Amino acid sequence: MDLSTEELNIILQTVRTFMKKEVEPLAEKMEEEDEIPRSLLDKAAEMGLFGISIPQEYGGLGTGMVGKASIFQELGKGPNCFISVIGCHNGIGSVGIVMEGNEEQKERYLPKMASGEWIGAFALTEASAGSDASAIKTTAVRKGDKYILNGTKQFITNGDIAHVFTVMAVTDKSKGAKGITSFIVERDFPGFSIGKKEVKMGLRGSHTTELIFDNCEVPVENVLGEEGRGYVNALKILANGRAGLAARCLGSCEKLLEISLTYATQRVQFGKPIFENQIIQHYLANMAIEIEALRSLIYDVARKVDNGEKVIKEAAIVKAFGSEVYGRVADLAVQIHGGMGYMRECEVERYYRDARITRIYEGTSEIQRNIIARQLKKEYGL
Repeated sequence: MDLSTEELNIILQTVRTFMKKEVEPLAEKMEEEDEIPRSLLDKAAEMGLFGISIPQEYGGLGTGMVGKASIFQELGKGPNCFISVIGCHNGIGSVGIVMEGNEEQKERYLPKMASGEWIGAFALTEASAGSDASAIKTTAVRKGDKYILNGTKQFITNGDIAHVFTVMAVTDKSKGAKGITSFIVERDFPGFSIGKKEVKMGLRGSHTTELIFDNCEVPVENVLGEEGRGYVNALKILANGRAGLAARCLGSCEKLLEISLTYATQRVQFGKPIFENQIIQHYLANMAIEIEALRSLIYDVARKVDNGEKVIKEAAIVKAFGSEVYGRVADLAVQIHGGMGYMRECEVERYYRDARITRIYEGTSEIQRNIIARQLKKEYGL
């Protein structure tokens, strides 16, 4: 059961207040210390923000895609590291269990994930398998009532704090992509460990790590979906999150427009606010045009998802467009701020760095265009 409009509006107002009063004031601290205070994550858990995508019968908010996008949009206005942790958990970190898990798996994992007691992560990427997800080398061999996993994953968001990992591994190499299976792996399973924490350009506070599987023992009952359906599961999980990721970008774009407009009306050069220069007005207008186009696209796709429509092409479009709009808006914000926009003390500089990853993770812009082109070919019967 979805939230009512009134319930959603109450949540959005609560999130708005929380971000402005408690999260945003700590943005510089999180950037410098490369850490999100546990108190903020605990507060987010109390508000139900770790259960956005999880059905109400398992303790979640049970929002549809429109509701999820609305919440992500608000969260995206703040430090991107914060929405990265929550967005990953509510997106690729948990939707696989929601969509493909059996009842026993849902009852075991979803209540604890909804409460924030257990945080989720998604483990597909490897050194030799990024955009080409079918090239993964992590293996899973069945031995009795267990699978034995061996291999290494990298760039895993939430890797250092997650308890539940959706992991893709090869169960039958001879079948190619059809020989990949998805597993639910718990942090304390024998043979599983967390490797190095990667040092990134941006998103400081949200960590990515290596995951190491050294004869890791995973119970047979932790196969997610059917054996050999892991690659299909991965594509479905990634596609599901694309409107949500675009909504995060939208929130950040709105924040950058607000910051830039305020600065342009206050910064005086040659005896007048720089807003009086037509080129600055055009920069701001271009930001607004792109923001409104992105907003319309996001909620059109979100409504189609809630209506049960197939949105393979549309999800790829909104992910590519949303991430690229964010990059263009962030670039204009830096230009409007001039030299100050390049300084670490200016929050625009942080958004500029954080924007860059959105064109890469959860499917690069190039991969999205491949998906769009393939769908166009099908639509035109070619």
